[in-house]
Amino acid sequence: MLRLAIAFLVIALIAGVLGFGGIAGASVGIAKIVFMIFLVLFVIGAIAHFMRKA
Repeated sequence: MLRLAIAFLVIALIAGVLGFGGIAGASVGIAKIVFMIFLVLFVIGAIAHFMRKA
């Protein structure tokens, strides 16, 4: 599950760079939303991973 969360984080970071950098000016709002969603999913996945190990 942590691998999936990391994959989502990478996708969100790419979307964030494209959105915040002005490369995809029309999709800035969508990129910000996707970035935040995947960031939350990554944090939840990381917490779940560390809770399982403990």
